[in-house]
Amino acid sequence: MRLTHRPINQSDVRIVCGFPQSEEELFFLFPKADFPLTQVQFQETILKRSDSTIVEADGVVAGFANFYKWEFGGNCSIGNVIVSPSSRGYGVGRYLIECMIETALSKYKARHVSISCFNMNVIGLLLYSKLGFKPCDVEERKDNRGNRVALIHMILHQDRTDPKHPRGSPDAHN
Repeated sequence: MRLTHRPINQSDVRIVCGFPQSEEELFFLFPKADFPLTQVQFQETILKRSDSTIVEADGVVAGFANFYKWEFGGNCSIGNVIVSPSSRGYGVGRYLIECMIETALSKYKARHVSISCFNMNVIGLLLYSKLGFKPCDVEERKDNRGNRVALIHMILHQDRTDPKHPRGSPDAHN
């Protein structure tokens, strides 16, 4: 499978809106949205964010992420991460996060890259941990049903944000 990435365009919005397969998946992606995700909801949030990125697998839209916080020389926080149901388990998520890390380092000269993940999202937690993110804080939240959940904030290890680190580029995995 050939993975590439590019900025989102208008025709991608409808496709990405179809990725969340349940209320729980949408909560992981976009906690304030109502299921099913509409193009209006999605467009409103990406207009407030930066570097909305699409991953394509063999030319087909397969993943999406952006930054909800971006500071030159400071912290970039990755958000709205999702992989299409048909592309899960093929390394798309890993590639997507590596691309976002590379953008944070090269475009924003970020000193830190962070990501947050709900405790029920075991797949996300395991992926982010494998990529070098370490838990740094836990915040209590409520899910759509009013249940207590934990939002685990993670930060990339200091050595992992070094551009000279052998895993510092998404191209190192292709």
